[in-house]
Amino acid sequence: MNMKVKIAGVEFKNPVTVASGTFGSGMEYGEFVDLNRLGAITTKGVANVPWEGNPTPRVTEVYGGMLNAIGLQNPGIDVFIERDLAFLEKYDTRVIVNVCGHTVEEYLEVVERLSDEKRVDLLEINVSCPNVKQGAIAFGQKASELEKITKAIKEKAKQPVIMKLSPNVTDIAEMAKAAESAGADAISLINTITGMKIDVRTRKFVLANKTGGMSGPAIKPVAVRMVYQASHAVNIPVIGMGGIMKGEDAIEFMLAGAAMVSVGAANFINPGASIQVLEEMEKYMERYGVNDINELVGAVT
Repeated sequence: MNMKVKIAGVEFKNPVTVASGTFGSGMEYGEFVDLNRLGAITTKGVANVPWEGNPTPRVTEVYGGMLNAIGLQNPGIDVFIERDLAFLEKYDTRVIVNVCGHTVEEYLEVVERLSDEKRVDLLEINVSCPNVKQGAIAFGQKASELEKITKAIKEKAKQPVIMKLSPNVTDIAEMAKAAESAGADAISLINTITGMKIDVRTRKFVLANKTGGMSGPAIKPVAVRMVYQASHAVNIPVIGMGGIMKGEDAIEFMLAGAAMVSVGAANFINPGASIQVLEEMEKYMERYGVNDINELVGAVT
Protein backbone atom coordinates (compact mmCIF):
# COMPACT_ATOMS: atom_id res chain seq x y z
CA MET A 1 0.00 0.00 0.00
CA ASN A 2 1.14 3.50 -0.77
CA MET A 3 0.74 5.86 2.19
CA LYS A 4 2.83 8.69 0.73
CA VAL A 5 1.17 12.05 0.07
CA LYS A 6 2.36 15.38 -1.31
CA ILE A 7 1.56 18.85 -0.03
CA ALA A 8 2.95 21.82 -1.98
CA GLY A 9 5.60 19.65 -3.61
CA VAL A 10 6.79 18.20 -0.29
CA GLU A 11 6.47 14.43 0.07
CA PHE A 12 5.32 12.89 3.37
CA LYS A 13 5.75 9.21 4.24
CA ASN A 14 2.10 9.12 5.35
CA PRO A 15 -0.76 11.62 5.75
CA VAL A 16 -0.78 11.82 9.57
CA THR A 17 0.54 14.81 11.49
CA VAL A 18 -0.40 16.35 14.84
CA ALA A 19 -2.36 19.52 15.46
CA SER A 20 -0.38 22.53 16.60
CA GLY A 21 -0.53 23.11 20.33
CA THR A 22 -1.32 19.51 21.22
CA PHE A 23 2.11 17.94 20.79
CA GLY A 24 4.67 20.57 21.81
CA SER A 25 7.48 20.14 19.31
CA GLY A 26 7.55 16.38 19.80
CA MET A 27 9.95 16.45 22.74
CA GLU A 28 7.20 15.86 25.29
CA TYR A 29 5.87 12.83 23.38
CA GLY A 30 9.15 11.26 22.26
CA GLU A 31 9.15 8.60 24.97
CA PHE A 32 5.59 7.51 24.10
CA VAL A 33 5.62 7.78 20.30
CA ASP A 34 8.14 6.79 17.62
CA LEU A 35 8.28 10.26 16.05
CA ASN A 36 9.89 8.81 12.92
CA ARG A 37 6.62 7.08 12.07
CA LEU A 38 4.65 10.31 11.75
CA GLY A 39 4.18 11.93 8.38
CA ALA A 40 5.09 15.24 10.02
CA ILE A 41 5.42 16.95 13.37
CA THR A 42 3.50 20.23 13.51
CA THR A 43 4.96 22.37 16.26
CA LYS A 44 3.19 24.56 18.79
CA GLY A 45 2.82 28.15 17.62
CA VAL A 46 5.95 30.30 17.84
CA ALA A 47 6.09 34.10 17.97
CA ASN A 48 8.88 36.64 17.55
CA VAL A 49 9.16 37.08 21.33
CA PRO A 50 8.05 34.94 24.31
CA TRP A 51 4.33 35.02 25.09
CA GLU A 52 3.13 34.35 28.63
CA GLY A 53 -0.33 33.32 27.52
CA ASN A 54 -3.59 33.89 29.37
CA PRO A 55 -4.19 33.77 33.14
CA THR A 56 -5.34 30.50 34.73
CA PRO A 57 -7.59 28.56 34.83
CA ARG A 58 -7.31 28.14 31.08
CA VAL A 59 -8.29 24.53 30.32
CA THR A 60 -11.51 22.72 31.15
CA GLU A 61 -13.28 19.57 30.05
CA VAL A 62 -16.69 19.88 28.42
CA TYR A 63 -19.10 17.30 27.07
CA GLY A 64 -17.49 15.79 23.97
CA GLY A 65 -14.17 17.60 24.26
CA MET A 66 -12.36 20.45 25.95
CA LEU A 67 -12.07 24.22 26.02
CA ASN A 68 -8.69 25.90 26.12
CA ALA A 69 -7.64 29.52 26.47
CA ILE A 70 -3.89 29.01 26.67
CA GLY A 71 -3.26 32.19 24.72
CA LEU A 72 -0.51 30.68 22.55
CA GLN A 73 2.06 30.66 25.35
CA ASN A 74 5.46 30.04 23.77
CA PRO A 75 9.16 30.72 24.48
CA GLY A 76 9.74 32.82 21.35
CA ILE A 77 11.70 32.18 18.17
CA ASP A 78 15.20 32.26 19.72
CA VAL A 79 14.54 29.42 22.17
CA PHE A 80 12.50 27.57 19.53
CA ILE A 81 15.43 27.48 17.10
CA GLU A 82 18.05 26.63 19.72
CA ARG A 83 16.02 24.01 21.58
CA ASP A 84 13.10 22.66 19.54
CA LEU A 85 14.55 22.64 16.04
CA ALA A 86 17.80 21.24 17.42
CA PHE A 87 15.83 18.40 19.02
CA LEU A 88 14.01 17.66 15.75
CA GLU A 89 17.33 17.25 13.90
CA LYS A 90 17.45 13.69 15.27
CA TYR A 91 14.28 12.57 13.52
CA ASP A 92 13.45 11.48 10.00
CA THR A 93 10.10 13.16 9.63
CA ARG A 94 8.85 16.38 8.09
CA VAL A 95 8.56 19.47 10.27
CA ILE A 96 5.73 22.00 9.94
CA VAL A 97 6.26 25.11 12.08
CA ASN A 98 3.17 26.96 13.26
CA VAL A 99 3.66 30.75 13.33
CA CYS A 100 1.64 33.31 15.33
CA GLY A 101 1.70 37.06 15.89
CA HIS A 102 -0.35 40.14 16.76
CA THR A 103 0.66 42.15 13.71
CA VAL A 104 1.80 41.33 10.19
CA GLU A 105 5.27 42.56 11.14
CA GLU A 106 5.46 40.06 14.03
CA TYR A 107 4.56 37.18 11.72
CA LEU A 108 7.14 38.29 9.15
CA GLU A 109 9.89 38.46 11.74
CA VAL A 110 9.38 34.77 12.56
CA VAL A 111 9.00 33.78 8.90
CA GLU A 112 12.28 35.49 8.01
CA ARG A 113 14.11 33.94 10.97
CA LEU A 114 13.00 30.48 9.79
CA SER A 115 13.82 31.06 6.12
CA ASP A 116 17.30 29.53 6.35
CA GLU A 117 16.43 26.74 8.77
CA LYS A 118 16.80 23.55 6.75
CA ARG A 119 14.92 21.51 9.35
CA VAL A 120 11.71 23.43 8.55
CA ASP A 121 9.77 21.92 5.63
CA LEU A 122 6.60 24.02 5.70
CA LEU A 123 5.11 26.93 7.61
CA GLU A 124 1.59 26.86 9.05
CA ILE A 125 0.27 30.36 9.72
CA ASN A 126 -2.17 30.65 12.61
CA VAL A 127 -4.59 33.37 11.49
CA SER A 128 -6.80 32.91 14.54
CA CYS A 129 -4.47 35.29 16.40
CA PRO A 130 -6.00 38.67 17.36
CA ASN A 131 -4.88 41.47 15.04
CA VAL A 132 -4.10 44.29 17.47
CA LYS A 133 -4.21 46.87 14.67
CA GLN A 134 -7.77 45.84 13.75
CA GLY A 135 -9.35 45.96 17.19
CA ALA A 136 -8.29 42.39 18.07
CA ILE A 137 -10.35 40.83 15.27
CA ALA A 138 -8.57 37.65 14.20
CA PHE A 139 -6.70 37.79 10.87
CA GLY A 140 -8.71 34.79 9.74
CA GLN A 141 -12.15 36.32 10.26
CA LYS A 142 -12.06 38.84 7.42
CA ALA A 143 -11.25 37.79 3.85
CA SER A 144 -9.47 41.05 2.99
CA GLU A 145 -7.21 40.77 6.08
CA LEU A 146 -6.50 37.12 5.32
CA GLU A 147 -5.44 38.06 1.79
CA LYS A 148 -3.14 40.81 3.05
CA ILE A 149 -1.31 38.66 5.56
CA THR A 150 -1.04 35.71 3.16
CA LYS A 151 0.49 37.90 0.43
CA ALA A 152 2.93 39.49 2.87
CA ILE A 153 4.09 36.11 4.18
CA LYS A 154 4.41 34.58 0.72
CA GLU A 155 6.71 37.43 -0.31
CA LYS A 156 9.15 36.59 2.51
CA ALA A 157 8.76 32.84 3.06
CA LYS A 158 11.31 30.40 1.67
CA GLN A 159 9.19 27.37 2.64
CA PRO A 160 5.69 26.51 1.34
CA VAL A 161 2.95 28.30 3.30
CA ILE A 162 -0.13 26.65 4.84
CA MET A 163 -2.79 29.06 6.08
CA LYS A 164 -4.64 27.62 9.10
CA LEU A 165 -8.22 28.80 8.84
CA SER A 166 -10.59 29.74 11.64
CA PRO A 167 -14.04 28.10 11.71
CA ASN A 168 -15.48 31.17 13.41
CA VAL A 169 -16.61 32.70 10.11
CA THR A 170 -19.80 32.89 8.07
CA ASP A 171 -18.42 31.37 4.86
CA ILE A 172 -15.40 29.05 5.07
CA ALA A 173 -15.27 28.69 1.26
CA GLU A 174 -14.78 32.45 0.92
CA MET A 175 -11.87 32.34 3.36
CA ALA A 176 -10.31 29.37 1.57
CA LYS A 177 -10.54 31.21 -1.75
CA ALA A 178 -9.00 34.33 -0.20
CA ALA A 179 -6.00 32.33 1.01
CA GLU A 180 -5.60 30.64 -2.37
CA SER A 181 -5.87 33.88 -4.36
CA ALA A 182 -3.18 35.45 -2.17
CA GLY A 183 -0.76 32.63 -2.97
CA ALA A 184 -1.15 30.10 -0.15
CA ASP A 185 0.34 26.72 -1.04
CA ALA A 186 -2.17 24.84 1.16
CA ILE A 187 -4.77 25.43 3.84
CA SER A 188 -5.44 23.61 7.11
CA LEU A 189 -8.69 23.56 9.05
CA ILE A 190 -10.40 23.71 11.35
CA ASN A 191 -8.92 25.61 14.26
CA THR A 192 -10.94 25.54 17.48
CA ILE A 193 -14.54 26.77 17.74
CA THR A 194 -15.13 29.55 20.28
CA GLY A 195 -17.05 28.30 23.31
CA MET A 196 -17.83 29.09 26.94
CA LYS A 197 -18.48 27.25 30.20
CA ILE A 198 -20.12 28.65 33.35
CA ASP A 199 -20.03 26.97 36.77
CA VAL A 200 -23.67 26.99 37.90
CA ARG A 201 -22.67 26.49 41.56
CA THR A 202 -20.31 29.47 41.79
CA ARG A 203 -22.06 31.38 39.00
CA LYS A 204 -18.70 32.27 37.52
CA PHE A 205 -16.89 31.60 34.26
CA VAL A 206 -14.79 28.44 34.42
CA LEU A 207 -12.02 29.95 32.26
CA ALA A 208 -10.32 33.16 33.36
CA ASN A 209 -10.55 34.32 29.74
CA LYS A 210 -14.35 33.67 29.79
CA THR A 211 -14.20 32.06 26.32
CA GLY A 212 -11.96 29.33 24.95
CA GLY A 213 -11.38 27.20 21.89
CA MET A 214 -13.49 24.04 21.70
CA SER A 215 -11.78 20.90 20.42
CA GLY A 216 -12.44 17.19 20.58
CA PRO A 217 -14.86 14.71 19.00
CA ALA A 218 -17.92 16.95 19.39
CA ILE A 219 -16.62 19.34 16.72
CA LYS A 220 -15.86 16.69 14.10
CA PRO A 221 -19.10 16.96 12.08
CA VAL A 222 -18.54 20.71 11.76
CA ALA A 223 -14.92 20.17 10.77
CA VAL A 224 -15.76 17.55 8.13
CA ARG A 225 -18.36 19.87 6.62
CA MET A 226 -15.93 22.77 6.46
CA VAL A 227 -13.15 20.63 4.97
CA TYR A 228 -15.59 19.45 2.31
CA GLN A 229 -16.67 23.00 1.48
CA ALA A 230 -13.14 24.40 1.49
CA SER A 231 -11.64 21.60 -0.59
CA HIS A 232 -14.33 22.05 -3.24
CA ALA A 233 -13.71 25.81 -3.35
CA VAL A 234 -9.96 25.68 -4.01
CA ASN A 235 -7.36 23.78 -6.02
CA ILE A 236 -4.69 23.73 -3.33
CA PRO A 237 -4.27 20.86 -0.83
CA VAL A 238 -6.25 20.79 2.42
CA ILE A 239 -5.06 19.44 5.76
CA GLY A 240 -8.08 18.39 7.81
CA MET A 241 -8.45 18.34 11.58
CA GLY A 242 -11.05 18.60 14.31
CA GLY A 243 -12.03 15.73 16.59
CA ILE A 244 -10.04 12.91 14.97
CA MET A 245 -9.95 10.13 17.56
CA LYS A 246 -9.55 7.00 15.41
CA GLY A 247 -8.56 5.88 11.94
CA GLU A 248 -12.07 5.99 10.53
CA ASP A 249 -12.34 9.65 11.56
CA ALA A 250 -9.22 10.42 9.56
CA ILE A 251 -10.55 8.47 6.55
CA GLU A 252 -13.77 10.50 6.75
CA PHE A 253 -11.78 13.74 6.46
CA MET A 254 -9.90 12.39 3.46
CA LEU A 255 -13.11 11.34 1.73
CA ALA A 256 -14.36 14.89 2.31
CA GLY A 257 -11.30 16.27 0.52
CA ALA A 258 -8.37 16.40 2.95
CA ALA A 259 -5.00 15.32 1.54
CA MET A 260 -3.55 15.04 5.03
CA VAL A 261 -4.94 14.93 8.58
CA SER A 262 -3.94 16.25 12.01
CA VAL A 263 -4.61 14.53 15.33
CA GLY A 264 -5.16 17.05 18.13
CA ALA A 265 -7.15 16.69 21.35
CA ALA A 266 -6.81 12.90 21.21
CA ASN A 267 -3.12 13.31 22.14
CA PHE A 268 -4.16 14.54 25.60
CA ILE A 269 -6.15 11.37 26.25
CA ASN A 270 -3.77 8.94 24.61
CA PRO A 271 -0.17 10.02 23.92
CA GLY A 272 0.04 7.36 21.20
CA ALA A 273 -3.16 8.46 19.45
CA SER A 274 -1.43 9.66 16.27
CA ILE A 275 0.25 6.29 15.64
CA GLN A 276 -2.95 4.45 16.52
CA VAL A 277 -4.84 6.54 13.94
CA LEU A 278 -2.18 5.76 11.33
CA GLU A 279 -2.32 2.01 12.00
CA GLU A 280 -6.12 2.01 11.87
CA MET A 281 -6.00 3.85 8.52
CA GLU A 282 -3.72 1.12 7.18
CA LYS A 283 -6.14 -1.56 8.40
CA TYR A 284 -9.01 0.25 6.69
CA MET A 285 -7.07 0.25 3.42
CA GLU A 286 -6.36 -3.47 3.73
CA ARG A 287 -9.98 -4.25 4.55
CA TYR A 288 -11.39 -2.29 1.60
CA GLY A 289 -8.65 -3.03 -0.92
CA VAL A 290 -7.32 0.51 -1.19
CA ASN A 291 -3.82 0.39 -2.67
CA ASP A 292 -3.07 4.12 -2.61
CA ILE A 293 -4.24 6.48 0.16
CA ASN A 294 -4.57 9.25 -2.42
CA GLU A 295 -7.48 7.35 -4.01
CA LEU A 296 -9.60 8.37 -1.03
CA VAL A 297 -8.97 12.12 -1.21
CA GLY A 298 -12.24 13.81 -2.16
CA ALA A 299 -13.76 10.50 -3.24
CA VAL A 300 -17.17 11.56 -1.88
CA THR A 301 -18.63 14.36 -3.95
